[in-house]
Amino acid sequence: MNTAIKGHLLAIFTVICWGTTFISTKILLTDFSPIEILVTRFVIGLTILYIIRPHVLKLRHEEHRLYLFIAALSGITLYYLMENIALTYTYASNVGIITSTAPFFAAILARFTIKNSHLSGPFFVGFILSMIGVFLISVEDGGFNFNLKGDLLALGAAVLWAVYAVVLKKICTFGYDLITVTREIFLYGIVLMIPPIIFMGFDIDLINLTKPINLINMLYLGIGASALCFLTWNFATKFLGIVKTTVYIYVIPVITVITAYFILSEPITWAKLIGIIFAIAGLVISQK
Repeated sequence: MNTAIKGHLLAIFTVICWGTTFISTKILLTDFSPIEILVTRFVIGLTILYIIRPHVLKLRHEEHRLYLFIAALSGITLYYLMENIALTYTYASNVGIITSTAPFFAAILARFTIKNSHLSGPFFVGFILSMIGVFLISVEDGGFNFNLKGDLLALGAAVLWAVYAVVLKKICTFGYDLITVTREIFLYGIVLMIPPIIFMGFDIDLINLTKPINLINMLYLGIGASALCFLTWNFATKFLGIVKTTVYIYVIPVITVITAYFILSEPITWAKLIGIIFAIAGLVISQK
């Protein structure tokens, strides 16, 4: 199996998992705050990665630490904080649509920061089709009403994920073990969460955590959606590059709709079905 096929399979696996995480998060929000869920899932993920790769990462150049720091700040701490805070100001549909623009920003950043990176017509056609699809999937129930603060936070989250993608691609060129690198990014990300914890509060109830339904969903977010999926996403980025990997983000709302249909019995309307077709078509065209 060549590296391109491996990269596509890893990216597909990742977005399938990430597309289902809203179910777990929705369940956990009954007993936990967003910051409590965020910190707990990444602590679990970090623990798993330390079990897999316990040895110390020896950096060949101290400047490499800066790249790890930026990746942690952009892809973990600030991205998830801004996305969660955005949800408190604006509609979830707005956040879903705006954060789905991350591939566009990633492609633009890659164009100006990575050698031999270029944008072609199919990318822009695919982007437009996918955005139409995501719009049809997201706005049918809640509508699309602007909230400047919330929508700007969501836009900031999309840009931050693009920064993470570009920095990660640079880190991949350093030649370190990618599992160890992912572990270090998690560690830095958790350390950088300490200031928000102080201001936002963190008072997790261990009794609630021991409830089977909460424990299963928290472990799924920590082990599956965090440790495993960040590994598969990082390897996909290494194998495929920034643009081809990041455009798979278009499929996350599709997975969410399908999952909600089977698990929460939420209906798939004609608008959502057409949106699914547009989103997938945009992905396929962008891959060219």
